[in-house]
Amino acid sequence: MTDSAPAPDQTPAPTAAGMAVPEGSANAPASATGTPPPTGASRRGGRGRRNSSGPAGGAPAPQAEGPAKAVRAPRPIPPALEKLAELYPRLFGAVFLPLKRGIFQDLQAAHPDLFEREALKLALGIHTRSTRYLQSVAEGRPRHDLQGQPVEAMAPEHVHQALLEVHRRRQGRSAEDLQPKLVARIVRAIQASGLTREEYAERMHSRDEAANAVLAEALAALAALQAREEALLRAYEASGKTVAEFADMYGMDPRTAERSLHNARRRSAAPAPDAAA
Repeated sequence: MTDSAPAPDQTPAPTAAGMAVPEGSANAPASATGTPPPTGASRRGGRGRRNSSGPAGGAPAPQAEGPAKAVRAPRPIPPALEKLAELYPRLFGAVFLPLKRGIFQDLQAAHPDLFEREALKLALGIHTRSTRYLQSVAEGRPRHDLQGQPVEAMAPEHVHQALLEVHRRRQGRSAEDLQPKLVARIVRAIQASGLTREEYAERMHSRDEAANAVLAEALAALAALQAREEALLRAYEASGKTVAEFADMYGMDPRTAERSLHNARRRSAAPAPDAAA
C-alpha cells in the first residue's frame, strides 16, 4: 500500500495543523540531484506491487468460492509529485521530513516555468496528507527548506493533530487496541513541547470529545509520572548517594534515574505561573 496518495476517507482536514494547505507544510531534507530509480519505479519509494501472474506453468490461480473481495488499485502519482521527487529526492523521495511553511512559493520561485500552479498545489496536498508525511510531523521533527536545512520548530499543535490522525488510520487497519500507544506518544509530545500540562490542555482542547478524552488520559498519565519523578528526587536528595548508587538501590537504569531527576529539578526550578495571569 502506498501512502503517497491517501484515499479520500483517509484525508483529514487538519487546517489547524497546517498540513492540508500545500503552501504551508510538507517534508524532508532536499537535494537537487539524485540517482534515478530503475525504469518504471517511482522515485517516491513504497512497496512493490504483488506479482499478478498465476502459479508456475502459467496455470490460472484457483478461484476462491464465494463473492470476490474488491481490490482497490493504487492511485497514480501525479507527474508534478514525481518531478518533485526527482528534483528533491531527500524531501519528496523515499524519506519524508516536514516542509517549511511557504514551500509552495519557494518552489514557484525556484522553478517558475516548470510547474503549473494548480498541479503543484495538488501534488503538495497529496504529499502533506500522506501517512508517511504525517508520521514525520508526529515525531516532532523540524520543518525543512528546499536545501534540506531545518529552519523552524514544529508547533506542538501540529504534532498533536498528526499523532491523532496517524492513530486513526492505523487503528482502522488493526484489531489491536492502539490507544495506550497513542497516550504514551502524547505524553512524550507534551514533555518535548516545553509546555506545562495546563498550557498543553488549553491549546489542544477541541470540539472532538473522543480526542479530548485521549488528551485527558495522557495528561493524567503525565501527572502520575511527574509525581513519581518528584518523589524520586526527594528520596535521592535525602540518600546522600551518587546517581549510580541510588539507581542501583532502586533497581533502576542509571540513565533513566538521571533523566527522571533532571526532569524533576527542571520543573522545581521553573517559575510559578502568575496567578493573576
